[in-house]
Amino acid sequence: MVKPVLPGHPARGSKSGRPIMLLLDLLGRRWVLRLVWELREGPKRFRELQMAIGASPTIINERLAELRAAKLVELDTASGYRLTALGTELLHLFLPLHAWSEKWAKRLSA
Repeated sequence: MVKPVLPGHPARGSKSGRPIMLLLDLLGRRWVLRLVWELREGPKRFRELQMAIGASPTIINERLAELRAAKLVELDTASGYRLTALGTELLHLFLPLHAWSEKWAKRLSA
């Protein structure tokens, strides 16, 4: 059963139910960030996500259900899983981190 990640419900490590705590709880779950990242270029079917990530089908199902409950991902029966408008907005917040990580990697290898 998927525990809702909704304001007003306590998050792991927090009793406040504040939205930032809920978001950090959700994003801190294994494979969640990877699923969001894999969906950045468009919809993917379950099997494509499983192949890209390499996690068990049970875990991927759980994480997709959590992301769907949080309205970050939706299932289009014709094309597969895709980011919602909220999910796309969240992804855009990751892009500066992606750019920074590229600079960081270059500095580490210099």
